[in-house]
Amino acid sequence: MDPEPQTPASLTLEQCIEEIAQKLEAADLHYGHGAIDADSEALWICSKHLGLSPTDALQALDQVMGAEPYAQALVTAETRITSRKPLAYILGEAWLMGIPFYSSEQSIVPRSWIAELIVDGSLEPWLPAAGTALDLCTGNGSLAILLALTCPDIHVSACDLSLPALALASRNLDRHGLSSQVELFNGDLWDALPEPNDDNLFDLIICNPPYVNAHSMSALPAEYQAEPALALAGGEDGMDLIRKIIASAPDYLAERGAILIEIGNEYEYFKKAFPQIPVIWMEVSAGDKQVLLIQAEDLH
Repeated sequence: MDPEPQTPASLTLEQCIEEIAQKLEAADLHYGHGAIDADSEALWICSKHLGLSPTDALQALDQVMGAEPYAQALVTAETRITSRKPLAYILGEAWLMGIPFYSSEQSIVPRSWIAELIVDGSLEPWLPAAGTALDLCTGNGSLAILLALTCPDIHVSACDLSLPALALASRNLDRHGLSSQVELFNGDLWDALPEPNDDNLFDLIICNPPYVNAHSMSALPAEYQAEPALALAGGEDGMDLIRKIIASAPDYLAERGAILIEIGNEYEYFKKAFPQIPVIWMEVSAGDKQVLLIQAEDLH
């Protein structure tokens, strides 16, 4: 006898992921907002509708998904295809280094190679016990939260120009019980912070600023256009805000402090803009030209 045809109610999680991945793959979507390809987004969609983290879902691939969660997952996939919005906006949640964050169009989807360096301990030499850190351009607060979770004995300040982004950051702080360890400030870069003095300098400043150059901004796919342009656009060469950041960083850094900046694909523009500054290029999964560290002594 031929085997019984499978119905949606009998499909395993792995089979559902495969089905949805095929639909996403055929739609010619763009990825990079917390998932690298159709398979990753399909896993994310299915896990969400089962109430699992993507990591936990990978341990449950043989379980039957069930007709209703599968139907919901199909609706989400269709919304992803027709809207061309980042999946994190559709689900209201993003994952970064295994940690969940509320996500909405108030802020760009949390993603940063800096997160890798926080979690793998690469930044510990610049984070003394009871030290202080600043997340400049914090967005939804994800990097500040990862810092606070990884180094529970430090105090973290986080600032952003966007009040809607900070409202989202506040929700994420509440979600992770970190409202007392992480302090939020609103304002344009350094203007958000109190005047620096000997008692309020930072041991480490991290920053994932708007750095996309004008040509790249004009060619962004729909998924990136759905994000606030304020959080992406870095001017003609991508360095507009980075110039302001580096110019004033020495005033806010402790004597042995350092500033870590993500520049993405703008390595050549950075080298042209700052040929005189000694830089330590940090190794991340994408290579060694995406994130740089400058020690305070090299900024004076």
